[in-house]
Amino acid sequence: MSLTERQQQLKDRFTRERGTWGDAWESILVLDPDYLEAYLEFSTVPWRKNHLPAKVKEFVYIAVDAAATHLYTPGVRQHIRAALAHGATSDEIMEVLELTSTLGIHACNIGVPLLLEVLDEEGVRQGPAPLDETREALKEEFTESRGYWHEFWDGLLELDPELFKAYLDLSALPWKKGVLEPKVKELVYCAFDAAATHLYAPGLKLHMRNALRHGATPEEIMEVLEIVSVIGVHTATVSAPILAEELNTARDADG
Repeated sequence: MSLTERQQQLKDRFTRERGTWGDAWESILVLDPDYLEAYLEFSTVPWRKNHLPAKVKEFVYIAVDAAATHLYTPGVRQHIRAALAHGATSDEIMEVLELTSTLGIHACNIGVPLLLEVLDEEGVRQGPAPLDETREALKEEFTESRGYWHEFWDGLLELDPELFKAYLDLSALPWKKGVLEPKVKELVYCAFDAAATHLYAPGLKLHMRNALRHGATPEEIMEVLEIVSVIGVHTATVSAPILAEELNTARDADG
């Protein structure tokens, strides 16, 4: 289908300002150019303000698209490619993926406090027990390697120090040998905690605080939220091509 003059101008502008184009955007452009133009205005806000470097913006996109709660592979590929074009190294991008993979521990961050409540209510547990030498050492190691402590770790440390130690070893790797500055690490955590597919408020607040303490500005954190807010468009990028295909099939069936 040939594009109208307006559609072609919008396509050219989108490609110029977002640095990408593909079949999904083409489908949206044909089906509703007004929507594509409105999305373009929405998604380019952080690129007009530029509080974060371009490659860090791409790290945020990678984190939210690669998160276990989203796994939007077209976006992962697009933003890895863009990050590399903006000068990111393989070590930096791999570290973003390692940081993002810690999302799974939120099963314990949410589940363990609930389990403790049930144990208390059922009379199986009578409040927290004092930490033994092993648990005290693990708490100290976590605080030293991660730079903070939060009460939601208390229950996991109490109930399963073996899992706590294994998670500590996993999550501390980017902090021991990583190449990203601490502020950027914390912004990556903020990205996937804030995403509509996760919305993990306790972690988001914690990592916002950590990011500020590592030198992030309110404008930088706000820019992370602006970037993460665009993932709603994946409803359209996944579905619009299907709509276009089905419309073509229906037309063909009608002769």
